[in-house]
Amino acid sequence: MTGDIPPAAGDFRPPAWLAHPHVQSIFASLPFRRPAVERRCAALLGASFDEILDCGDGVRLLSHHATHARLGEAPAKRLAVLLHGWEGSANSLYMLSLGQHLFARGFDVVRLNLRDHGDSHHLNPGIFHSCRIAEVVGAVRRLQELYPEQSLHLAGFSLGGNFCLRVAARAPAAGIDLARVVAICPVLDPEHTMARLEAGWVLYRRYFLWKWRRSLRKKQAAWPEIYDLTDAMRLGTLTEMTAHLVKLFGDYPTVSDYLHGYAVVDGALAGIVHPTRIISAADDPIIPAADLARLARPQALEITCTPLGGHCGYYEGGRGSTWIEREVYATLMRS
Repeated sequence: MTGDIPPAAGDFRPPAWLAHPHVQSIFASLPFRRPAVERRCAALLGASFDEILDCGDGVRLLSHHATHARLGEAPAKRLAVLLHGWEGSANSLYMLSLGQHLFARGFDVVRLNLRDHGDSHHLNPGIFHSCRIAEVVGAVRRLQELYPEQSLHLAGFSLGGNFCLRVAARAPAAGIDLARVVAICPVLDPEHTMARLEAGWVLYRRYFLWKWRRSLRKKQAAWPEIYDLTDAMRLGTLTEMTAHLVKLFGDYPTVSDYLHGYAVVDGALAGIVHPTRIISAADDPIIPAADLARLARPQALEITCTPLGGHCGYYEGGRGSTWIEREVYATLMRS
């Protein structure tokens, strides 16, 4: 790897058969692609070890940390922390693929699981919700404490992108020095995202309901003395499930208060001082691009809205790197 800054990937222009936003949003994560992706990511997976991070207040989060030192190579100068979307995990295909792209180009890579994602339901008694930002700030701060010689970069997808933006906004107060941050199709206003999921293509709603119920079953199995989530799992919409769980386990008087608690619109991002970039798609079927206009615009924040790309798609149909992986790498390597 040279010290040259790679060029930006240029405009995203998928082939016509991949241009539809629903195709973009689902194709890159289809299960039949996993064997090929895992073969391509063999170096990343072979260099990875499980690392449980002490996030403060007794919270522990599971990460998978790939280092060049484990391969007998010179220690990396850069550490990339990657965050998945809601009900994804550190082993989601997009996490593996971006992780491999960065690892092959000299980064050490931490794929961080949010609470109750991946195989981590047993680590903390409290149930996951999207306002649990303090523990993610704590995880990033702990990584900087453990690896102070490496510059620290963040990249996240969807809800993970939302968490990255909130970490960036809190980094100065938390004493975290970030090199660069990239948020890919981040959740902006959760109320609008919820409305899109409930009123949009039924496949998205059924997919997230299935994954959420699976996660709740794992949480109940891990902590049977605390949880009986049977009633929640019987509910038929995301809104009903959210309202039920907020009432039982949240510290918010209404669902609207809870959703507003992790929104990044209005002044939520005004405190960002480290270079941060949002990459969103105008045709995203889940995150309304119109909400980009509602973001605070500190000098350190850059916003890119591509015409095409769907939700965390940016897939061109090949077997190698994707447009978004090249674009994230180019952004993280800026001087």
